[in-house]
Amino acid sequence: MSATIIDGKAFAAKVRAQVADEVTKLKSEHNITPGLAVILVGEDPASEVYVRNKGKQTVEVGMNSYEHKLDASTSEADLLALIDQLNNDPSVHGILCQLPLPDHLNEDLVINSIAPEKDVDGFHISNVGLLGTGQKSMVPCTPLGCLMMLRDHHGSLSGLNAVVVGRSNIVGKPMANLLLRDSCTVTIAHSRTKNIEEVCRAADIVVAAVGRPEMITGDWIGKGATVIDVGINRIPAPERGEGKMRLVGDVHFDSAKEVAGAITPVPGGVGPMTIACLLANTLTACARANNLPEPEGLTA
Repeated sequence: MSATIIDGKAFAAKVRAQVADEVTKLKSEHNITPGLAVILVGEDPASEVYVRNKGKQTVEVGMNSYEHKLDASTSEADLLALIDQLNNDPSVHGILCQLPLPDHLNEDLVINSIAPEKDVDGFHISNVGLLGTGQKSMVPCTPLGCLMMLRDHHGSLSGLNAVVVGRSNIVGKPMANLLLRDSCTVTIAHSRTKNIEEVCRAADIVVAAVGRPEMITGDWIGKGATVIDVGINRIPAPERGEGKMRLVGDVHFDSAKEVAGAITPVPGGVGPMTIACLLANTLTACARANNLPEPEGLTA
């Protein structure tokens, strides 16, 4: 029997609807409108599309969207000055600097110049440390989206064996910390892991975030396991015509869905949850800034 397909697009729409309801309450009961500022340096086409989508969805849920598009030659001093201005602007509750940045800019310096309480990407070193020690923090959007879908599918995650394939600072490490907080037994597997197929096969949950197209095949998956595929890879699709490409995940979907209990597709799985969780994080940051209760079900 094929696996249940976890529809990230539908789940993200539900998250956005909840965020919109909470924003309406903030406006009517407290006269507060959450604000998200997004900074784009340069003219990377993929980043431009992503920033445009973020702005559109921010406005759709009733938040204020502040977009700052800077020339690729913008100096580090000017970028840091803008971030300092946004840090001190009470109408801005979330700040995101779109990555990657041009080579002359120090990404770590830029990320860590954002006020931790406004760091809705969850990349600031303070938020990384808070998450790693089980304290209240801003949580990276993609791992938060994965956690929400896992909780929705399983209810309690307590006692489940989870394997995270990939050890990046953006997904792998924070994902492992979130699963630990929900009382999973967690293994982080990576390129040096011995018998990685056996490690994955023993898991109740496999989160694939390794960046290698279709690396994890059905024979790596234990019967009935839940598979969350974070990968987004473009590979040639000659069947669609010369030069055409298609999107695939880190999991070989067709073989994995025959043994898994549940699986996210690519596209339409984890991807749509990332912007939805960015909006959720902005709402959370706004609530914390105003000493109001955090929205239920939208935080880690």
